[in-house]
This record gives sequence, C-alpha cells and structure tokens, in this order.
Amino acid sequence: MPTREPGIRFVLLRPRNAENLGAAARALKNFGLSDWAWVQPSPEVAAALGPARRLAVHAEELLDQAARPPSLAEAVADCAWVVGTSSRTVPGRRRLSPRGAAEEAVRRAAGATVAVVFGDERSGLTNAEVQRCHALSSVPADPAQPSLNLAQAVLLYAYELRLARLAAQPPPRAPAAAPASDQELETLRRSLEALLERGRFLVHPGRHAVRDLMTPLLRSSLSRKEARLWVAALAKVTRTLGEG
Repeated sequence: MPTREPGIRFVLLRPRNAENLGAAARALKNFGLSDWAWVQPSPEVAAALGPARRLAVHAEELLDQAARPPSLAEAVADCAWVVGTSSRTVPGRRRLSPRGAAEEAVRRAAGATVAVVFGDERSGLTNAEVQRCHALSSVPADPAQPSLNLAQAVLLYAYELRLARLAAQPPPRAPAAAPASDQELETLRRSLEALLERGRFLVHPGRHAVRDLMTPLLRSSLSRKEARLWVAALAKVTRTLGEG
C-alpha cells in the first residue's frame, strides 16, 4: 500500500455489505476524513458498488478512492499506531473508550499515520488481528444490544475524531481592530495638550509632560475606535472646564 501523508486511516476488514460502505463513506466525509482501506471485501461488494453509491450521498468519490490492500499487515504497514475496535480484553493491550482513542489518535497523527481498524459485520476482528493492534477500543453499548452496525461504528469514531481535532486546535483569534493612524494619534496628542493647558497642568509648556503621557498610549497600539474615544472624552472635559 503506498505511503500517504500522515493522518488517520480507517481500515475495514472483509466488509460484506455495500450499503454499509456507502453509509460509512458519507460518515467519513461528514467529519473531514478520506483515508480508508477495504481489506478483502466480499466478492459481491467488490463487483458492484451501486447500493453503496445510493447511500454515499455526496461522498461517492470516497468509494472510488478507497485503497484495497490484500491484508491488514499491508493496510497498516506505514502506521505508527493501530487501534482495533473490539470489545475483547487482551492481556497487554490498552483498552480505550472511543473518545480516548480519538484523542490519542489525533495527538499521534500530528507526525505519523494512525489506523482505526474495524472487523467484519459478522464476527469482528480475529484473534490474530486483535494481536496485531497496538490498543483496543469499544463502544460502551448496553449489554442487551452490544453490537453496532459497521457503518454506525464508523460514524461514531469519525465523530469522536472530529471532536478531538477541533479541541486540539487553538481558538480562533478575534478580528483585529483597525489601528489608529498617525493623524488620529496626533489629534489625540493635541486634545490632551489642550486639556492640560486648560487645567493649568502645563505650567511650563516646554517640558515633556505631554510626550511622556502619550508614551504609554502609543505603546498600547490604540485602535482607531479607542483613539477617537480618547479624543471625544478629552474634548468634552476641556469644554466643561471652559464653561466653569
């Protein structure tokens, strides 16, 4: 299987139902995923994807792009971490919730490809396939109905991966306010000077009081709105002093 860019790959072993593949393709695209592989799909699925296309709905291209390696070993050969979806408990294998598996997959996928492996619809992963996985994960379903449909399982893990990716991204920055222009800052300086003169603070106009008072305002990189508010406030106070 050719090496691809680092990311998250869904590996479906021996898929038997074309409708499941179509629904899985749609789920992957819903949550921004596209790297997936089918290992030994049933002859019926391999021969005709018509039913799959009907359920893919705007994700039909993923059906054509799916890799078809002959074995699990080849499907995950370039993967640094492989998590298998299975409810079995295996000595030496970590068990993760879907959310925990997704969070770790996203961390690891920053520098390497990771795989999420699903067994076939009837019997899941074989013992040998479970042993091939580095960790295991299962959905905490009700014991009365513990088995999920393959497409549902793909949807659930794709959703958790989407949440984990969004949580790992830094929050978007607020839109930067337009900075005050030199002309607006000069207007502010003159307004401040006029107020200080009116209030008799500038006993010696030649001193550097206005410059020193302006320094922290310049250092703060005032926005246009802030500079205009300063000018309006200073002008109002200046007028009020003049009326007194």
